[in-house]
Amino acid sequence: MARKKTRVTGKKDGGAEARKFGYCTMPMVKPREFGPEVNPNRFRLIRMNDKKWVNGTNLHYYFFTAPKRWSTKEPEKNVVRNAFKMWKDIDIGLEFTEVDSVDEAEIRIGFLRGDGAWSFIGRDILTIGQDERTMNFGWDLTDHPGEIDTAIHEIGHTLGFPHEHQNPYAGIVWDEETVYAALAQPPNSWDRQTTYYNIIRKISADSVQGSNWDPDSVMHYPFGPGMIKEPNQYRNGLMPAGGISARDKEWAKTFYPRIKKRDVLALEPFKPVRLTINPGQQLNFSITPPSTRRYEIRTFGKSDTVMVLFENINGELRYITGDDDSGHDTNARIRVKLFKDRRYVLRLRLYYSARSGDTAIMLW
Repeated sequence: MARKKTRVTGKKDGGAEARKFGYCTMPMVKPREFGPEVNPNRFRLIRMNDKKWVNGTNLHYYFFTAPKRWSTKEPEKNVVRNAFKMWKDIDIGLEFTEVDSVDEAEIRIGFLRGDGAWSFIGRDILTIGQDERTMNFGWDLTDHPGEIDTAIHEIGHTLGFPHEHQNPYAGIVWDEETVYAALAQPPNSWDRQTTYYNIIRKISADSVQGSNWDPDSVMHYPFGPGMIKEPNQYRNGLMPAGGISARDKEWAKTFYPRIKKRDVLALEPFKPVRLTINPGQQLNFSITPPSTRRYEIRTFGKSDTVMVLFENINGELRYITGDDDSGHDTNARIRVKLFKDRRYVLRLRLYYSARSGDTAIMLW
């Protein structure tokens, strides 16, 4: 929900205390473009999945201590830690580990006041410089117990989920000038471009989960009276229920189901495995090299995939390398030196396949 409740003293409407909300300000990222060789169905499937992580990824998060303006005290960090735990408690396949070094972190969290609450979407964080924030909290998360929803919301973005109120299936008709005027005022003080990008703009149907709208999603902003014209029942305001909704949980578990031992296949040298899965689904492989040498792992056939290789070190999977061939007329390929009797895990998510079963993966 990503909101800050700001109590406004003075006039009251109908005995109810007026409230304003500080909203999540998503960084503006140029949409990915594809060449004419990418057909609409292939385009749609890539767009639906390309910001999601391979399931089973251990995402490491780091709280900045320097510069000091990016740091905060332990009680506020604890709000964010609890928000990570709430996502994990859904029983998803991702792991979240706090680290003390910025060099080990994919998620890098700052608390710069006045800079809004925001996060890059999913794997977009991998394009951000190592010493830069991928997530920020611009107000004190300990001000109100409901602020944990702010942290849950921003982590939701990092998991690859967009704003739900921008869902094209919502059917929201805005009173646009009222929205622009409201967001131009504190605590947001947004210009028209920022308001359009974060509220009025409809995101691509390819980027949303399913074909229904969830007004209770934790990825949905609350809105005050007069901002929404339709649906009619929200003319007097829309307030999500708070927390991770049932539909949020459903979609998080769709993309990131808990991985069981029986879901892991052995990938052995010179033994191809067909990819008999649907777009958005994933295969998980264990690799135990018979000798120390350079190996190649490659997909075959007309498909779009992302492959990520990890090493199992004392029970923790550490990222080694990966490749994403989506939108290109090439195959995913990893060339790497592997060591005898060490344990590795390869995860492969399928975006698109021309024909089911006509693609494969092999190690040699």
